[in-house]
Amino acid sequence: MSTPASSKPANAARPLSPFMIGPYYKPQMTSMLSITHRLTGLGLSFGALLLVVWLSCLASGPECYALIAPHLAAWYGKLLIFAFTWSLLYHFCNGIRHLMWDLGKGLDMPTAEKTGYAVIFASLGLTAGVFVLTLV
Repeated sequence: MSTPASSKPANAARPLSPFMIGPYYKPQMTSMLSITHRLTGLGLSFGALLLVVWLSCLASGPECYALIAPHLAAWYGKLLIFAFTWSLLYHFCNGIRHLMWDLGKGLDMPTAEKTGYAVIFASLGLTAGVFVLTLV
């Protein structure tokens, strides 16, 4: 007996992609760090635009810089600078990790998890170091 062409196969309810985070897929360290790497890359693009605006105002003279300076000194400006700095350092540290993977090193799951934690702690530590050095 043949099935009609319009009927769905019995396995149609199964998930089609491992990116279905939730009831079908348990998030893993490597997948979460990969998603974060992509998001920080996107954030760096927007941060670069803000950096261009800041440098343009700086080069245009004191009147133009006076328009942006209060925003940089406000809490939201400092938060943006902190987020941009962390994104840059996270992306850098995770990029080094990816370079090691390209060399065929650290591909086993225990090492990948350890280097993932190293990337997280290194990026946070470097970001804290940058802010401690710039506040002094």
